[in-house]
Amino acid sequence: MSMSTHYRACHLCEAICGLEIRVEDGRVTDIRGDRDDPLSHGYICPKATALADLQEDPDRLRRPLLREGSSWREIDWEEAFTIAAARLRAVRVQHGADAVAIYRGNPNVHNWGLMTHANHFLKRLGTRNHYSATSADQLPHHLVCLWMYGHQFLQPIPDIDRTQHLLVLGYNPMASNGSIMTVPDFRGRLKALQARGGKLVVIDPRRTETAEVADEHHFVRPGSDAFLLLAILQVIFAEHLARPGPSGAAHRGLTDVPALLARFTPEHAAARTGIAADTIRRLAREFAAAPSAACHGRMGVSTQRFGALCQWAIQMLNLVTGNLDREGGTLLTMPAVAAAGPADRQRGSFGRRHSRVRAYPDFSGEFPVAALAEEMLTPGEGQVRALVTVAGNPVLSTPNGRRLDAALADLDFMLCIDFYLNESTRHATLILPPTTALEHDHYDIAFHRFAVRNTTRYNEATLPKPDGARHDWEIFVGLAEADARLDASAAPAVASPAQMLDLMLQSGPYGAAAGHARALDLAALQAAPHGIDLGPLEPSLTERLCTDGGHIDCLPARIPAELERLWQEAAPAAGQLLLIGRRHVRSNNSWMHNSHRLVKGPRRDQLLMHPEDLAARGITDGSEVVLRSRVGELRIAVTASTDMMPGSISLPHGWGHDRPGIRLGVASAHAGVSANDITDELWLDELCGNAALNGVPVTVTQA
Repeated sequence: MSMSTHYRACHLCEAICGLEIRVEDGRVTDIRGDRDDPLSHGYICPKATALADLQEDPDRLRRPLLREGSSWREIDWEEAFTIAAARLRAVRVQHGADAVAIYRGNPNVHNWGLMTHANHFLKRLGTRNHYSATSADQLPHHLVCLWMYGHQFLQPIPDIDRTQHLLVLGYNPMASNGSIMTVPDFRGRLKALQARGGKLVVIDPRRTETAEVADEHHFVRPGSDAFLLLAILQVIFAEHLARPGPSGAAHRGLTDVPALLARFTPEHAAARTGIAADTIRRLAREFAAAPSAACHGRMGVSTQRFGALCQWAIQMLNLVTGNLDREGGTLLTMPAVAAAGPADRQRGSFGRRHSRVRAYPDFSGEFPVAALAEEMLTPGEGQVRALVTVAGNPVLSTPNGRRLDAALADLDFMLCIDFYLNESTRHATLILPPTTALEHDHYDIAFHRFAVRNTTRYNEATLPKPDGARHDWEIFVGLAEADARLDASAAPAVASPAQMLDLMLQSGPYGAAAGHARALDLAALQAAPHGIDLGPLEPSLTERLCTDGGHIDCLPARIPAELERLWQEAAPAAGQLLLIGRRHVRSNNSWMHNSHRLVKGPRRDQLLMHPEDLAARGITDGSEVVLRSRVGELRIAVTASTDMMPGSISLPHGWGHDRPGIRLGVASAHAGVSANDITDELWLDELCGNAALNGVPVTVTQA
């Protein structure tokens, strides 16, 4: 028997926890936390232990699949590349380049081969129809930081290990392990915060796992967080509690903000949020008076009709209390690779182009994903007739999934880079499955950018690459070469991800080019399999600002109109139910439902509803109900829960594995329902086009 021990970071969520993996005779037999990882210190969640399940999953595709009528046939790689290139070329020749659309799912940022090499082929398609999970998730974060700091990735992160006061909104890091804040072992870090006399305050329509361990939790009506945040700012200005930071930074537009917020009083916010005016004043005063404080908000505040305004208010709250770019406040991570700053030309853009049907603005070259189905279904020049998906399942993860499901069925051609037949890829003409995470090396380009401590780690492959398999980056190289053969051109030579990483490390802030004593390069990381600690976060925003003139833009041009739009927003009708999502530590969006150890136990796709709301509708706890919105309806079991704020109901997304033709394995008995079958593609953040998956108006009746 051959035995070996390997070290790598988990790729299943943003926490990137270090793992110690034991392999015996080519099979993973044990996974535990790597105690020597400088970021996670041995912590892992249940998802990491199921990596072996996913590796050995019989549902996983291992060779290219070609659809032939209603059946599938395995083909070799060169035939697959040739078919894909020819079919996509035919669509472009007949209908134009924009007749091809591209959708990239959330796993793209969890896999460096996709980040480094996808565009090697996708740029050759010449289409402007790019979409991704960004606009069903974190787009408001990026947009606000682009406007205020000049770069979409200049995103200050709560310095949780040193702060005295942490205020989080619409955020459940006990289940997510952080998001746009890479924070493994949130519970342990929270205990340390409380042990040093600090405080955690949670604002959420549900008493989440994080709210249960918080020092203070307040229910808030879904979609009303902007009123609360603006009222907190109004109190800070009105009571002269502001002490803007960071030190040495120039501010533009700050003096105009107090007058714009004067009418957003705690009394006005109380009527909209359900949080008492006196409580709002106390929250404002305590945050401003804390020795150090940090405010952060995630999905609950981003995926709503005023998500961008919420994210602006969060940045302003940290700024006006002197906690921006301050130890114990919010700080920028300094990653070893892709550190955002003035030397980076890829800073982001907004509104350079607009979508064909409803004229939505693009963000960094991508249109809002809520527009994807209509671009397929609306005839005319530029109608999308072919789709390339990369590690994505938009039928389950984007609004009005049923409409998109129907649109995919009518495409001329669909190419999917994925290793599952899922709710979206079942419509494909061709599916190209890459190697699994354990079969290739990896570097977390994305999440080191948002980590609560500066660390770096290169992850060697744990298992050998199977014979005849292709890494994801090799798939894109093969597609590019096949496309080049069609016009007798030459696809440019390309380095491997590891070669590219070596160059990025050497030219990064800790590399030889920066004159750093560590002189990081790939060899240095390979010699440190547990990773390297680069130290705590430090103030750096002032020198990294990318705005014209090097100032912080406190009042971006579109914010005043957005404040007026919020003021004019009609209050929900009396008795109106508002739908929110729900996160669970054993899954991530639509991932990992093929692992028995992760899906066993009580069903998670139950609808949570306050007992008062059940009684008012004559609904029995545990019964089946009909959940309706403008776009459709679902039948689902309902559970009474005092963890819900009256008037709000909760249903997790990512389920709904009930479409014909997909392979589900152990999850087949637990298909569940898809929350995005009733979220509305017209219910958007009008400022930026981000999907509003929270605060969706619905009705619930007894089935």
